[in-house]
Amino acid sequence: MSDVKQGTVKWFNDSKGFGFITPSDGGKDLFVHMSEIQMDGFKTLKDGQSVDYTAGSSEKGPCATNVIPQ
Repeated sequence: MSDVKQGTVKWFNDSKGFGFITPSDGGKDLFVHMSEIQMDGFKTLKDGQSVDYTAGSSEKGPCATNVIPQ
């Protein structure tokens, strides 16, 4: 199991259901899909919002999983 990391939402598009997170420790921005956001109700993120996440990868590159808004 991977370690929980912190980051900031670079941008998130509600209508498309995805965006990107900038890791606090540097590195490439991570793709985030609304299905990975851990919250009740409408799953969305706000630009500049702090999040905890687990780094993962998909066939398209690095991504964030188990995203918990702060």
